[in-house]
Amino acid sequence: MKRTLFRILVVLSLGAFVLGNFSNCQQTEIQSDVKSDELLYEPYVVVLGIAQDAGYPQADCKKDCCKDVWGDKSLRKMVSCIGIVDPKSNQTWMIDATPDFRDQLRILKRQEIERREVEMNLSGIFLTHAHIGHYTGLMHLGREAIGAQNMPVHAMPKMRDYLSTNGPWSQLVSLSNISLKQIFHDSIHMLNERLKIRPFLVPHRDEFSETVGYQIYGPTKSLMFIPDIDKWSKWEVDIVSQVERVDYALIDGSFYADGEIAGRDMSEIPHPFISETTELFDKTSKLERNKIHFIHLNHTNPALVKHSSEYENLIQKGYWLCDEADIFKL
Repeated sequence: MKRTLFRILVVLSLGAFVLGNFSNCQQTEIQSDVKSDELLYEPYVVVLGIAQDAGYPQADCKKDCCKDVWGDKSLRKMVSCIGIVDPKSNQTWMIDATPDFRDQLRILKRQEIERREVEMNLSGIFLTHAHIGHYTGLMHLGREAIGAQNMPVHAMPKMRDYLSTNGPWSQLVSLSNISLKQIFHDSIHMLNERLKIRPFLVPHRDEFSETVGYQIYGPTKSLMFIPDIDKWSKWEVDIVSQVERVDYALIDGSFYADGEIAGRDMSEIPHPFISETTELFDKTSKLERNKIHFIHLNHTNPALVKHSSEYENLIQKGYWLCDEADIFKL
Protein backbone atom coordinates (compact mmCIF):
# COMPACT_ATOMS: atom_id res chain seq x y z
CA MET A 1 0.00 0.00 0.00
CA LYS A 2 2.84 2.41 0.91
CA ARG A 3 4.60 1.62 -2.35
CA THR A 4 1.45 2.24 -4.40
CA LEU A 5 0.69 5.54 -2.62
CA PHE A 6 4.23 6.75 -3.14
CA ARG A 7 4.16 5.98 -6.84
CA ILE A 8 0.91 7.92 -7.26
CA LEU A 9 2.32 10.96 -5.45
CA VAL A 10 5.49 10.94 -7.53
CA VAL A 11 3.56 10.74 -10.78
CA LEU A 12 1.40 13.69 -9.70
CA SER A 13 4.38 15.82 -8.72
CA LEU A 14 6.77 14.97 -11.54
CA GLY A 15 4.56 14.02 -14.47
CA ALA A 16 5.49 11.00 -16.52
CA PHE A 17 8.70 10.10 -14.70
CA VAL A 18 9.47 6.54 -15.76
CA LEU A 19 5.71 5.99 -15.87
CA GLY A 20 5.28 5.28 -12.18
CA ASN A 21 8.16 2.89 -11.59
CA PHE A 22 9.48 4.91 -8.64
CA SER A 23 10.17 2.36 -5.92
CA ASN A 24 10.68 3.62 -2.37
CA CYS A 25 9.24 1.19 0.12
CA GLN A 26 10.58 2.95 3.19
CA GLN A 27 9.23 6.37 2.27
CA THR A 28 6.06 6.81 4.31
CA GLU A 29 5.10 10.18 2.89
CA ILE A 30 6.28 13.09 0.77
CA GLN A 31 6.33 16.42 2.54
CA SER A 32 3.84 18.66 0.78
CA ASP A 33 6.26 21.59 0.80
CA VAL A 34 8.95 19.76 -1.21
CA LYS A 35 9.21 21.52 -4.55
CA SER A 36 9.05 19.59 -7.81
CA ASP A 37 12.36 21.15 -8.89
CA GLU A 38 14.09 19.60 -5.88
CA LEU A 39 12.67 16.17 -6.65
CA LEU A 40 13.69 16.60 -10.26
CA TYR A 41 17.40 16.55 -9.38
CA GLU A 42 17.49 13.87 -6.69
CA PRO A 43 19.94 11.05 -7.48
CA TYR A 44 18.59 7.52 -7.81
CA VAL A 45 19.34 3.94 -8.79
CA VAL A 46 17.48 2.43 -11.75
CA VAL A 47 17.12 -1.30 -12.42
CA LEU A 48 18.26 -2.16 -15.95
CA GLY A 49 17.85 -5.93 -15.82
CA ILE A 50 16.79 -8.64 -13.38
CA ALA A 51 17.66 -12.01 -14.98
CA GLN A 52 20.53 -14.39 -14.26
CA ASP A 53 23.62 -14.20 -16.51
CA ALA A 54 22.03 -16.01 -19.46
CA GLY A 55 18.89 -13.86 -19.57
CA TYR A 56 15.20 -14.74 -19.83
CA PRO A 57 14.40 -16.75 -21.89
CA GLN A 58 17.62 -18.72 -21.84
CA ALA A 59 19.25 -19.96 -25.05
CA ASP A 60 17.69 -23.14 -26.45
CA CYS A 61 15.35 -23.57 -23.46
CA LYS A 62 12.21 -25.42 -24.54
CA LYS A 63 10.85 -25.98 -21.03
CA ASP A 64 7.64 -24.50 -19.70
CA CYS A 65 9.57 -21.72 -17.92
CA CYS A 66 10.65 -20.20 -21.25
CA LYS A 67 8.14 -21.59 -23.75
CA ASP A 68 5.70 -18.66 -23.59
CA VAL A 69 8.46 -16.06 -23.33
CA TRP A 70 9.87 -16.92 -26.76
CA GLY A 71 6.57 -15.93 -28.33
CA ASP A 72 5.94 -12.80 -26.26
CA LYS A 73 8.75 -10.24 -26.23
CA SER A 74 7.02 -8.27 -23.49
CA LEU A 75 7.82 -11.09 -21.06
CA ARG A 76 11.55 -11.09 -21.75
CA LYS A 77 14.00 -9.81 -19.13
CA MET A 78 17.51 -8.47 -19.52
CA VAL A 79 20.48 -9.61 -17.45
CA SER A 80 20.85 -8.28 -13.92
CA CYS A 81 22.28 -4.76 -13.88
CA ILE A 82 21.67 -1.43 -12.17
CA GLY A 83 22.49 2.16 -13.04
CA ILE A 84 23.25 5.09 -10.78
CA VAL A 85 21.89 8.44 -11.98
CA ASP A 86 22.67 11.96 -10.80
CA PRO A 87 20.39 14.37 -12.70
CA LYS A 88 22.17 17.37 -11.15
CA SER A 89 25.53 16.54 -12.72
CA ASN A 90 24.13 14.63 -15.73
CA GLN A 91 26.28 11.65 -14.76
CA THR A 92 25.47 7.95 -14.76
CA TRP A 93 27.37 4.86 -13.70
CA MET A 94 26.63 1.23 -14.45
CA ILE A 95 27.23 -1.70 -12.12
CA ASP A 96 28.24 -4.62 -14.34
CA ALA A 97 28.48 -4.80 -18.11
CA THR A 98 26.09 -7.53 -19.18
CA PRO A 99 25.40 -9.28 -22.51
CA ASP A 100 22.51 -6.76 -22.78
CA PHE A 101 24.91 -3.80 -22.48
CA ARG A 102 23.79 -2.25 -25.78
CA ASP A 103 20.17 -1.83 -24.73
CA GLN A 104 20.94 -1.06 -21.10
CA LEU A 105 23.36 1.72 -22.01
CA ARG A 106 20.76 3.34 -24.23
CA ILE A 107 18.13 3.16 -21.49
CA LEU A 108 20.52 4.55 -18.89
CA LYS A 109 21.74 7.46 -21.00
CA ARG A 110 18.16 8.36 -21.97
CA GLN A 111 16.81 7.97 -18.45
CA GLU A 112 16.20 11.73 -18.14
CA ILE A 113 14.93 12.39 -21.67
CA GLU A 114 11.24 12.40 -20.72
CA ARG A 115 11.70 14.51 -17.61
CA ARG A 116 14.32 17.05 -18.69
CA GLU A 117 15.11 16.37 -22.37
CA VAL A 118 18.71 15.66 -21.39
CA GLU A 119 20.84 12.70 -22.47
CA MET A 120 23.06 11.55 -19.63
CA ASN A 121 26.79 10.80 -19.76
CA LEU A 122 28.22 7.41 -18.78
CA SER A 123 30.94 8.23 -16.27
CA GLY A 124 32.11 4.72 -15.50
CA ILE A 125 31.41 1.04 -14.94
CA PHE A 126 31.86 -0.94 -11.72
CA LEU A 127 32.28 -4.71 -12.04
CA THR A 128 31.25 -7.36 -9.51
CA HIS A 129 33.10 -10.42 -10.89
CA ALA A 130 34.21 -12.45 -13.91
CA HIS A 131 31.12 -14.51 -14.75
CA ILE A 132 29.61 -14.10 -18.19
CA GLY A 133 26.61 -11.99 -17.20
CA HIS A 134 28.68 -9.38 -15.39
CA TYR A 135 31.56 -8.25 -17.60
CA THR A 136 31.20 -9.54 -21.19
CA GLY A 137 29.27 -6.42 -22.21
CA LEU A 138 32.62 -4.63 -22.17
CA MET A 139 33.04 -5.94 -25.72
CA HIS A 140 30.74 -3.14 -26.90
CA LEU A 141 33.38 -0.60 -25.88
CA GLY A 142 35.91 -2.03 -28.36
CA ARG A 143 36.82 -0.88 -31.85
CA GLU A 144 34.32 -3.26 -33.45
CA ALA A 145 31.58 -1.29 -31.70
CA ILE A 146 31.65 2.04 -29.79
CA GLY A 147 35.40 2.49 -29.89
CA ALA A 148 35.30 4.17 -26.49
CA GLN A 149 38.18 6.31 -25.25
CA ASN A 150 39.43 5.54 -21.72
CA MET A 151 36.06 4.55 -20.28
CA PRO A 152 36.72 4.12 -16.53
CA VAL A 153 36.16 0.50 -15.52
CA HIS A 154 36.46 -0.05 -11.77
CA ALA A 155 37.53 -3.54 -10.73
CA MET A 156 39.02 -5.43 -7.81
CA PRO A 157 42.70 -6.54 -8.07
CA LYS A 158 42.12 -10.05 -9.48
CA MET A 159 39.40 -8.82 -11.80
CA ARG A 160 41.71 -6.06 -13.03
CA ASP A 161 44.53 -8.55 -13.67
CA TYR A 162 42.15 -10.90 -15.48
CA LEU A 163 41.05 -8.17 -17.89
CA SER A 164 44.64 -6.99 -18.41
CA THR A 165 46.13 -10.38 -19.24
CA ASN A 166 43.39 -12.25 -21.12
CA GLY A 167 42.18 -11.54 -24.64
CA PRO A 168 40.05 -10.13 -26.03
CA TRP A 169 39.66 -7.94 -22.93
CA SER A 170 43.35 -7.04 -22.84
CA GLN A 171 42.93 -5.40 -26.25
CA LEU A 172 40.42 -2.98 -24.71
CA VAL A 173 43.21 -1.98 -22.32
CA SER A 174 45.99 -1.78 -24.89
CA LEU A 175 43.86 0.32 -27.26
CA SER A 176 42.73 2.56 -24.39
CA ASN A 177 39.08 1.76 -24.98
CA ILE A 178 38.86 1.25 -21.23
CA SER A 179 40.91 2.62 -18.36
CA LEU A 180 41.10 0.14 -15.48
CA LYS A 181 40.68 1.67 -12.04
CA GLN A 182 41.59 -0.58 -9.13
CA ILE A 183 39.26 -0.67 -6.15
CA PHE A 184 39.59 -2.49 -2.85
CA HIS A 185 37.41 -4.27 -0.33
CA ASP A 186 35.58 -1.91 2.03
CA SER A 187 37.08 1.23 0.50
CA ILE A 188 34.98 4.31 -0.22
CA HIS A 189 35.01 5.68 -3.76
CA MET A 190 33.57 9.16 -4.28
CA LEU A 191 31.49 9.35 -7.45
CA ASN A 192 30.91 13.07 -6.96
CA GLU A 193 30.20 15.47 -4.11
CA ARG A 194 26.95 13.76 -3.12
CA LEU A 195 27.34 10.13 -4.20
CA LYS A 196 29.79 7.45 -3.06
CA ILE A 197 30.14 3.70 -3.45
CA ARG A 198 31.78 0.95 -1.40
CA PRO A 199 32.72 -2.52 -2.70
CA PHE A 200 32.78 -5.45 -0.29
CA LEU A 201 33.91 -9.04 -0.81
CA VAL A 202 31.36 -11.86 -0.81
CA PRO A 203 31.92 -15.63 -1.19
CA HIS A 204 31.20 -16.99 -4.66
CA ARG A 205 32.67 -19.30 -7.31
CA ASP A 206 35.81 -17.24 -7.92
CA GLU A 207 37.42 -19.11 -10.80
CA PHE A 208 38.82 -15.97 -12.45
CA SER A 209 38.31 -13.13 -10.02
CA GLU A 210 37.06 -12.22 -6.59
CA THR A 211 33.37 -11.27 -6.20
CA VAL A 212 32.00 -8.12 -4.63
CA GLY A 213 28.72 -6.51 -3.79
CA TYR A 214 28.32 -2.74 -3.57
CA GLN A 215 26.80 -0.26 -1.18
CA ILE A 216 25.76 3.02 -2.75
CA TYR A 217 25.33 6.11 -0.58
CA GLY A 218 23.24 9.12 -1.58
CA PRO A 219 22.38 12.36 0.22
CA THR A 220 19.63 10.71 2.29
CA LYS A 221 19.52 6.96 1.57
CA SER A 222 21.72 3.95 0.85
CA LEU A 223 21.31 0.84 -1.27
CA MET A 224 23.04 -2.55 -1.09
CA PHE A 225 23.48 -4.58 -4.28
CA ILE A 226 24.50 -8.26 -4.13
CA PRO A 227 23.54 -9.97 -7.40
CA ASP A 228 25.69 -13.05 -6.78
CA ILE A 229 26.71 -14.79 -3.56
CA ASP A 230 27.02 -18.32 -2.22
CA LYS A 231 24.92 -19.38 0.77
CA TRP A 232 24.52 -16.70 3.42
CA SER A 233 26.12 -19.06 5.95
CA LYS A 234 29.39 -18.89 3.97
CA TRP A 235 29.65 -15.14 4.48
CA GLU A 236 31.27 -13.96 7.69
CA VAL A 237 28.82 -11.05 7.69
CA ASP A 238 25.27 -11.37 9.03
CA ILE A 239 22.94 -10.49 6.16
CA VAL A 240 20.10 -9.55 8.51
CA SER A 241 22.31 -6.97 10.25
CA GLN A 242 23.50 -5.65 6.90
CA VAL A 243 19.96 -5.05 5.68
CA GLU A 244 19.19 -3.19 8.90
CA ARG A 245 21.90 -0.65 7.99
CA VAL A 246 20.55 0.26 4.53
CA ASP A 247 17.34 1.59 3.03
CA TYR A 248 17.16 -0.87 0.15
CA ALA A 249 18.69 -4.31 -0.42
CA LEU A 250 18.79 -5.71 -3.96
CA ILE A 251 19.99 -9.24 -3.33
CA ASP A 252 20.56 -12.58 -5.04
CA GLY A 253 17.29 -14.32 -5.87
CA SER A 254 18.66 -16.73 -8.48
CA PHE A 255 16.63 -19.75 -7.39
CA TYR A 256 13.41 -20.03 -5.48
CA ALA A 257 13.97 -23.42 -3.84
CA ASP A 258 15.99 -26.63 -3.99
CA GLY A 259 15.08 -29.04 -6.80
CA GLU A 260 14.29 -26.21 -9.22
CA ILE A 261 16.69 -27.51 -11.87
CA ALA A 262 15.84 -31.11 -12.68
CA GLY A 263 18.74 -33.50 -12.97
CA ARG A 264 21.34 -31.17 -11.46
CA ASP A 265 22.93 -31.13 -8.03
CA MET A 266 22.11 -27.60 -6.91
CA SER A 267 24.84 -27.68 -4.28
CA GLU A 268 27.20 -27.14 -7.22
CA ILE A 269 25.60 -23.73 -7.79
CA PRO A 270 25.19 -22.66 -4.16
CA HIS A 271 23.19 -19.45 -4.34
CA PRO A 272 20.90 -18.70 -1.39
CA PHE A 273 17.43 -19.91 -2.33
CA ILE A 274 14.76 -17.25 -1.98
CA SER A 275 13.00 -19.64 0.40
CA GLU A 276 16.14 -19.69 2.59
CA THR A 277 16.46 -15.91 2.58
CA THR A 278 12.84 -15.39 3.52
CA GLU A 279 13.20 -17.92 6.34
CA LEU A 280 15.86 -15.64 7.82
CA PHE A 281 13.87 -12.45 7.37
CA ASP A 282 10.39 -13.75 8.22
CA LYS A 283 11.42 -13.21 11.84
CA THR A 284 12.06 -9.50 11.27
CA SER A 285 9.58 -6.64 11.02
CA LYS A 286 7.67 -5.93 7.83
CA LEU A 287 9.63 -2.69 7.57
CA GLU A 288 12.83 -4.73 7.23
CA ARG A 289 11.25 -7.19 4.78
CA ASN A 290 10.08 -4.25 2.65
CA LYS A 291 13.71 -3.33 2.05
CA ILE A 292 14.43 -6.58 0.23
CA HIS A 293 14.11 -6.70 -3.56
CA PHE A 294 15.20 -9.95 -5.18
CA ILE A 295 17.24 -9.69 -8.38
CA HIS A 296 19.34 -11.95 -10.67
CA LEU A 297 16.55 -14.52 -11.14
CA ASN A 298 17.30 -17.68 -13.11
CA HIS A 299 14.99 -18.53 -16.01
CA THR A 300 13.66 -21.50 -13.99
CA ASN A 301 12.62 -19.32 -11.03
CA PRO A 302 8.81 -19.45 -10.73
CA ALA A 303 8.77 -16.03 -9.05
CA LEU A 304 9.67 -14.53 -12.45
CA VAL A 305 6.06 -15.16 -13.42
CA LYS A 306 3.91 -12.41 -11.99
CA HIS A 307 0.87 -13.67 -10.08
CA SER A 308 2.34 -17.14 -9.71
CA SER A 309 1.81 -18.59 -6.25
CA GLU A 310 5.51 -18.06 -5.46
CA TYR A 311 5.38 -14.43 -6.57
CA GLU A 312 2.20 -13.73 -4.62
CA ASN A 313 3.58 -15.42 -1.53
CA LEU A 314 6.58 -13.10 -1.51
CA ILE A 315 4.50 -9.97 -2.02
CA GLN A 316 2.06 -10.94 0.73
CA LYS A 317 4.94 -11.37 3.17
CA GLY A 318 6.27 -7.91 2.36
CA TYR A 319 9.14 -8.78 0.01
CA TRP A 320 9.61 -7.40 -3.50
CA LEU A 321 11.00 -8.64 -6.78
CA CYS A 322 12.91 -6.14 -8.86
CA ASP A 323 11.49 -5.20 -12.23
CA GLU A 324 13.14 -3.35 -15.06
CA ALA A 325 12.81 0.46 -14.70
CA ASP A 326 12.29 0.30 -10.92
CA ILE A 327 13.65 3.46 -9.29
CA PHE A 328 15.21 3.79 -5.83
CA LYS A 329 15.70 7.34 -4.59
CA LEU A 330 19.03 8.07 -2.93
